[in-house]
Amino acid sequence: MSVSEKNSVVEGDQVSVEDHRLLRKVDLRLLPVFTLLYLLSFLDRSNIGNAKIDGMTTDLGVSPASYNTALAIYFVGYVIFEVPANIILKKCNPQVWLPSLTLAWGIVSIGQGLVKNQAGLFGIRFLLGATEAGLFPGVIYVFSVYYLRHERSWRVAIFFGGAALAGAFGGIFAYCIGLMNGVGGRRGWQWIFILEGILTAVVSLVAYFIVPTWSHKAKFLSETEKTRLLDRLRADSDAGTDQVFKWSSLRDAFSDHLVWAYAFLFHGFSFVLYSLSLFLPTIIAGLGFETWQAQLMTAPPNVLASFSIWTTVYFSSKFNVRAPFIIGAAIVSIIGYILLIACTSPGLQYFGVHLAAAGVYTGNSLLLSWPGENVSGQAKRAVAVALQISVGDIGAIAGCLIYRPTLSSHLYRTPNLIAIGYLLFAIVMTTYLWVVMSVENRRRDRLLSKGEAKEETEEERIRLGDRSVRYRYRI
Repeated sequence: MSVSEKNSVVEGDQVSVEDHRLLRKVDLRLLPVFTLLYLLSFLDRSNIGNAKIDGMTTDLGVSPASYNTALAIYFVGYVIFEVPANIILKKCNPQVWLPSLTLAWGIVSIGQGLVKNQAGLFGIRFLLGATEAGLFPGVIYVFSVYYLRHERSWRVAIFFGGAALAGAFGGIFAYCIGLMNGVGGRRGWQWIFILEGILTAVVSLVAYFIVPTWSHKAKFLSETEKTRLLDRLRADSDAGTDQVFKWSSLRDAFSDHLVWAYAFLFHGFSFVLYSLSLFLPTIIAGLGFETWQAQLMTAPPNVLASFSIWTTVYFSSKFNVRAPFIIGAAIVSIIGYILLIACTSPGLQYFGVHLAAAGVYTGNSLLLSWPGENVSGQAKRAVAVALQISVGDIGAIAGCLIYRPTLSSHLYRTPNLIAIGYLLFAIVMTTYLWVVMSVENRRRDRLLSKGEAKEETEEERIRLGDRSVRYRYRI
């Protein structure tokens, strides 16, 4: 495609009336179903926190330390299967693969309500992590073949908002379902797993008819719309091309220091994200509230987090910057943890929980779209997105093990201090990415302005991906 043709399709970040209609159609097809699937995913992984305070650990004879092990085992399965899941996605059809994963973890989630002992809980948590592993990186990758780079962060934010909504409604659902204690001879915590798992399985069957395939085969678009979509994508990046998977892309991803920086950035935030979401009911109960109150009081911090995500990402997209907002979100979360640690008033500590949740969820929603915007080469991007989640979730494993019973005094003061350290590490990684990509963009601008850049054919530009001198990182 020539430069003039590209400019006719995409001029800066301006969107024509025709493109607005096209984007609305794509949004309506992708966003509701993917957001719902991720809401269910987050609900099914984090409802164990609600089940715990509803008597699960007592009934199964699970010690406090073993409960933390059960939480960590989930992320072991998640980390192991994340990159393979995205490689499989690249080789097959998201319309089949993503709903199949959802059906699989829905069945596994039902199994959580049927376990009889600690060994069963360990095994089922590993299977849950393995089956859920492919959804998030898979959806991020699908977004990258439907949207321009600057359009992805807002969509990822809406999608990731499902996690915060899961936290908001999970406590309410758990309270209501817990009232079924004794129905059918089962305990309330068992019904939490069973009913929420059944809901996931039912939704997965509907998802087979809604989740789209690749953009170049999209059946919900007319031929004219499909051509327009692919022209926009080709003008912006490699997303409009149909690239086959090459094993060299795996090497390209693993040898790129920026790909590892995105992964370590999520590692810093992931520790806080999952420790907060999994232990929030316990922390709130530790403020002096009854179990049923703690279940319901998990909702307001998560609702605030949802609004924080959507508001912050709106401005991030409007000003087309990511790094300053990620750093700002980390600072807000740090302030929340300081209030939780330093204050003695339950009211102020509960306010601190709100700030911590708003900051960590917002930061995650921004950083998780960053490699999807900046890593070029479709297979390399698929691996990079999965690697970010895999390395990041090692932080989640650390969080599950560090928030252990022996450190639970004073509302987990020591683990909360460690969480602040992880957030500071995330700020350092964000700064590194910001500086390195800014310097590289200026270097490439300088080469082009001096006429020192080598001419590239369309095929060379696609092959080079983000290494092309004409490629610009979004900061």
